[in-house]
Amino acid sequence: MTNTSSFTHRSRVQSFAVVLAIELWERFGYYGMQGILLLYMVQRLNLADAQANVLLGTLSAVIYAAPAIGGWVGDAVLGSRRTMLLGAAVLALGYGVLGLDSGGQLTLFVALAIVALGNGLFKANSANLVRRIYEGDNAQIDVAFTYYYMSINIGSMVSLLLTPWLQARLGWGPPFGVCAAGLVFGLACYGFFRKRLSTVGSAPDFSPLVWGRLVAVLAGMGVFVAVVVSILGSPMLGRICVWVAAIAVVVAWVLLYRRAAPQNRPGLRLAYLLIVQTMVYFVFYQQMVTSLTLFALRDVRSEFTLFGVPLFSLSAGQFQALNPVWIMLASPLLSWGYGQLEKRGYYLPVAEKFIAGFSLVALSFLIWWWSAAQSVAPISPWVMFWAYGALSVGELLISALGLAVVARYVPLNIGAFMMGSYCVSNGVAMYLGSMVANMAAVSGAVGGETVAATLPVYASLFRSLFFLAVGCTVVFVVCLPFTRRWDAQHHAALGIKAGAKG
Repeated sequence: MTNTSSFTHRSRVQSFAVVLAIELWERFGYYGMQGILLLYMVQRLNLADAQANVLLGTLSAVIYAAPAIGGWVGDAVLGSRRTMLLGAAVLALGYGVLGLDSGGQLTLFVALAIVALGNGLFKANSANLVRRIYEGDNAQIDVAFTYYYMSINIGSMVSLLLTPWLQARLGWGPPFGVCAAGLVFGLACYGFFRKRLSTVGSAPDFSPLVWGRLVAVLAGMGVFVAVVVSILGSPMLGRICVWVAAIAVVVAWVLLYRRAAPQNRPGLRLAYLLIVQTMVYFVFYQQMVTSLTLFALRDVRSEFTLFGVPLFSLSAGQFQALNPVWIMLASPLLSWGYGQLEKRGYYLPVAEKFIAGFSLVALSFLIWWWSAAQSVAPISPWVMFWAYGALSVGELLISALGLAVVARYVPLNIGAFMMGSYCVSNGVAMYLGSMVANMAAVSGAVGGETVAATLPVYASLFRSLFFLAVGCTVVFVVCLPFTRRWDAQHHAALGIKAGAKG
């Protein structure tokens, strides 16, 4: 219901800047929490590696599924603007509870459930507002989402460097408090510039707030938190919920395919295959917050040197910041490369990009495997730098294109549902990634392990992940003739020349 007719270029930019600012601070808080969360569980709460990994996997699954509910609340109940603001406030509360640093598992579960709730309310609606701001302006929406993605990486990079640094100097509570403060600042920015978004939103945003609806939403939020606390506290229940979600997605996909018009089926087949490939990538991606963080804690030197000259140091949590650093470095280079290919009349299909991405994923884990297998002492941090580089560029070629796959190959009448199922499937994949990380779970208290004992454990995990990535790459190459045929059939059904941009 956004009034786009009254938008000028200037007003669009101003409206977008408000959303961008609060999105930046939301990502600052989320990734700041993520940078130290696993270490908090293992070092502060003395959870075993396996328990901490499963807990993170379950949380990831819930966080990825929750926006489906938050999007519905924004579209049909409260409005996108109101729901986004509510989500930001809830996130601040969740980080604040973590900042209490009570040392108890129940408090941890409650805090994480609140964070998952806030994320669900915020994410779907902030992205929806960006889409509504540039509705009808296809030339600018890609540019807007590029800046939107950059804000995510800027916020994550700063917080991933800051919160581990604060933790080392001030303890566990203050860094989580800083994450909460970031959201409060983002809300303050919105309050100051809220008039710039007065014409943007979903239908309920332009009607007086119905207090009965708000009360119902608040009650539902309480139920959501209670359910998630139960899931986080029971690994078996979490496992059941994840598998139920996975089965539900598969069943829904089958039913959608059977009911789809014949001309839509080639596009659906291709979308399903590419979404599954994206899921597989998230198994590898989840290692950044699980096995790779613990690997950095136990077996990686912190100080970067060049020809013996000290440059800077990164702690175990700060190594995660290498991901957004590489994303920001590689994004413009990839865009330039795509442009050069297009000038020569060649458009690189999504399936080929996925194959290139998985080749880089394989390279990253080959680097980690070789380094861990060849060492008897803590390895050089440069290994993390270059391996994170390969994994991050792979992310740009795979994960960054996931939603584009849905938009390109799925019929409009089921697009929203497929976006939701895409998020749920990635959450399932991240849970599976945590299960995989448990192959390198180390028993015993942190600090009691020796490098000689832990390096072979991580080398074994990285070897398995390398071969998995290679195997996936080979399978996807074998599938390439099918993807090309389905793509051609899809474009033919739409009356578009095969291989054209679209």
